[in-house]
Amino acid sequence: MRKNFLFAAWAGGGAVPPTLSVVRALRERGHGVRVLGDRSLHDEIAAGGAEPIAWTTAPQIETNDPSADLLKDFEARTPMGAFARLRDRLVCGPAADFARDTLAELRARPADVLVADFSLLGAITAAEAAGVPVAALGTTIYPFSTPGAPPFGPGLRPATGALGRLRDRFLANMIDKPWAKGLPALNAARAANGLPPVDSVIKAFGRVDRFLVLSPRALDYPGRQFPPYVRHVGPRLDDPAWVGKLRLPEGDAPLVLVGLSSTFMNQRALLQRIADALGGLPVRALLTTGLAVDPGTIHAPGNVLVTAAAPHAAVLPHAALTITHAGHGTAVKSLAAGVPLVCVPLGRDQGEVAMRVELAGAGITIRKTASSGTIARAVGRVLHDPSYQRQAQRLATEIAAETATDRAVAELEDLAERASGTPRTLPGRR
Repeated sequence: MRKNFLFAAWAGGGAVPPTLSVVRALRERGHGVRVLGDRSLHDEIAAGGAEPIAWTTAPQIETNDPSADLLKDFEARTPMGAFARLRDRLVCGPAADFARDTLAELRARPADVLVADFSLLGAITAAEAAGVPVAALGTTIYPFSTPGAPPFGPGLRPATGALGRLRDRFLANMIDKPWAKGLPALNAARAANGLPPVDSVIKAFGRVDRFLVLSPRALDYPGRQFPPYVRHVGPRLDDPAWVGKLRLPEGDAPLVLVGLSSTFMNQRALLQRIADALGGLPVRALLTTGLAVDPGTIHAPGNVLVTAAAPHAAVLPHAALTITHAGHGTAVKSLAAGVPLVCVPLGRDQGEVAMRVELAGAGITIRKTASSGTIARAVGRVLHDPSYQRQAQRLATEIAAETATDRAVAELEDLAERASGTPRTLPGRR
């Protein structure tokens, strides 16, 4: 039966393609889909067959233009400073504005389910106020503290022994505490919509009917436990429409794909060091700068082809290695193709993704300040040790099994069906 889904999205770089992949899949199943999102996303939304709707009071976000970027986390001097920008400028600070826009749209045209990026707590608040079932989308590894895993953020190895467990409890407290500064703004948004206050921002993230993790369960820690409303539904592997056509560098040497962030993270100097490193190796490389860096600013040696973007689905079957910032999308698409990684995390969730790649044996991690020589040695190490490719292929097999059916669409359809004619009762929360 046809259902109506309202999505709430923001121009969050790597979060956009998997979100719009779910949008397209629902449209192909015949459902009605409209997307509340930044104007910079409207062409992509329409290309997927959905109806774009602009935020009116919530902030407009543009992550490919550094001067117009709302968060500007690349300006932060510390990880805590970057986190504060996310909390104050997106998650909590403008929660009332996101709630107002979402509730207005739900009242104008009801939806069976609201599907919101998990960071848009304002939109989630609106759905709770309207009594509409809500599914949060997590487009990376599940980002909250749970038993069986170290606290999310620092990119730590799993704890061993009593001291390790003590470390995890202490750090979980330290990592959760800064959210408290966002609680007044979030509770003000809740009060404006007739909802009682919550006693922590972390608990607000759990006020959903489903939290769909668009990440391979195989990539996360085996013993990790999750709340009952969390579902691992597998990654989205299709490319966005703007990546263009396949073009490979000439020759038959091993192909290295280079892909750092699609958003601006001050990565131009690192891209140049990577190009210099590859220039001295017996490889050919396709170096993608992303939309925020001009390809013409990278001085490339003869064996390195530089372009703004490339279709990963077409490139990766030819690749022997990917050098990446460990953004979830590039890392998982590479692993799904059986391609090992050299990870160079720049910030955000990337240290967590890199750690899991390393622990899985499918790649190694180097610092973002690494010299060209260090980068070249890392590339040589992964290319010449077949164990990395074997472990990447192991993960590829597991990811193929996870994505054999569209679990995300199945969960959303099930939620819509269960909600039909049934009063909404939020499940138990953390």
